Amino acid sequence: MGFTQEIQRRRTFAIISHPDAGKTTLTEKLLLFGGAIHVAGAVKSNKIKKTATSDFMEIEKQRGISVATSVMGFEYNDHKINILDTPGHQDFAEDTFRTLTAVDSVIIVIDAAKGVENQTRKLMEVCRMRNTPVMVFINKMDRPSKDPFDLLEEVEDELKIQVRPLSWPIGNGPSFQGVYNVFENSLNLFEANKPTVQESLAIDDVKNPELDNIIGEDPAQLLREEIELMEGVYPQFETQKYLKGELAPVFFGSALNNFGVNELLNCFIQIAPTPQPSETTTRTIEPNEDKFTGFVFKIHANMDPNHRNRIAFVKICSGKFERNKNYLHVRQGKNYKFSSPTAFMAEKKSVIDEAYPGDIVGLPDSGNFIIGDTLTEGEKINFKGLPSFSPELFRYIENADPMKTKQLNKGIDQLMDEGVAQLFTSQFNGRKIIGTVGALQFEVIEHRLSHEYNAKCRYEPINLYKACWIRSENTTELADFKLRKAQYMAKDKQGRDVFLADSSYMLQLAQQNFTDIEFHFTSEF
Repeated sequence: MGFTQEIQRRRTFAIISHPDAGKTTLTEKLLLFGGAIHVAGAVKSNKIKKTATSDFMEIEKQRGISVATSVMGFEYNDHKINILDTPGHQDFAEDTFRTLTAVDSVIIVIDAAKGVENQTRKLMEVCRMRNTPVMVFINKMDRPSKDPFDLLEEVEDELKIQVRPLSWPIGNGPSFQGVYNVFENSLNLFEANKPTVQESLAIDDVKNPELDNIIGEDPAQLLREEIELMEGVYPQFETQKYLKGELAPVFFGSALNNFGVNELLNCFIQIAPTPQPSETTTRTIEPNEDKFTGFVFKIHANMDPNHRNRIAFVKICSGKFERNKNYLHVRQGKNYKFSSPTAFMAEKKSVIDEAYPGDIVGLPDSGNFIIGDTLTEGEKINFKGLPSFSPELFRYIENADPMKTKQLNKGIDQLMDEGVAQLFTSQFNGRKIIGTVGALQFEVIEHRLSHEYNAKCRYEPINLYKACWIRSENTTELADFKLRKAQYMAKDKQGRDVFLADSSYMLQLAQQNFTDIEFHFTSEF
């Protein structure tokens, strides 16, 4: 198969949602329909020893939530599909924001009973900023839920995007029988509570009298009326509007019971975008360029706790990546070759010889990479859009076991490179400060230090409002500021100056009094 055909058959997307909307379950079922797994794990059942394929970290299995983005690739109908299952919890939003820079489209999962929730709105804002094409999957239709028309109106109002249903539910809750596939004009009925893929019954037209025999006269009549109303209210589906991020196709179903998932997947591979151009600080990179380029959007320590290894996740933007070929690490100015690049099925890895634009490749890392690093065949470029956000919660981190100092330092060092949180070293007293965007991050760090590095830490409170990166062309004013605010100055992991303001008033005052200093609330400036 030629280089261009390899690019055309790739689909790389993220699944995003508010916590508990069923995002990880949907990922499982997409893998199931794609033949990548044969029995889906029960994500939150303590009785069943299986857990979700994408939730493989110990803390994820205990909590039943995703705390890190997982990457899964599989083949389906001559297409190579790369799924990134992101954390839904707002405390891990930064990981999700960075993941959205590595995908070409997004599937948003919405709980049919709860509708659009807060985290969904925030994530949609990120998609809108980048004009990322969005599909909506309204999940849990097998439970009592809101009226489909009310849900669609809510999606339009809250997410500020035009919608077009491409499937329609038959009933909801106990009366839920399946979905009518508007995109393919077929009826799909599934058996509930089956962990394996079920065969569907197909019917060519909603007006077919056979429909009354299959689902009953009253449900059939209601379905015909709703479809007619829906066709009158919503615009015809146009692929170009979807690709521009102006129109969201909507599917209804129940991921847990396999309802509606196959329709979503079949439509997705037909209309979803192929790998898209990527922006750098100097030019736009096209996927079909001959020379390889890619960037690190995520680092994961200890994917195999027995070997204490680190993996850098690289999104390939152009050219063909080849094993054992020299590539330039732009930030370091050094060449590296990779003897065992890997493709993923969550924590399961397999060594690959080559990969194409749109693919996510795992590179074994001994500490050479940080998030945002670029690899090329020699060109010096830097990709845009991978910031660290200003933390809002802070604690001193101290060693709780002096015998394990080395393990603790290594653990903190590696977890901070992952982007789990940010590490600041106070220039006033030399103490280490952890900054996060969510309280749950502190628990995750403590748990992972203990279970993966055999190190114990303890936290001490520190009263801070916000961290911001500072710089200035006026060296005299910068030196004066650092002297006056010495108690609140710190360095980040890259050695950049950070001002730790203890109140919004103090921050405003500093901005007013030192007009030549730039205060930045993301690390990308």
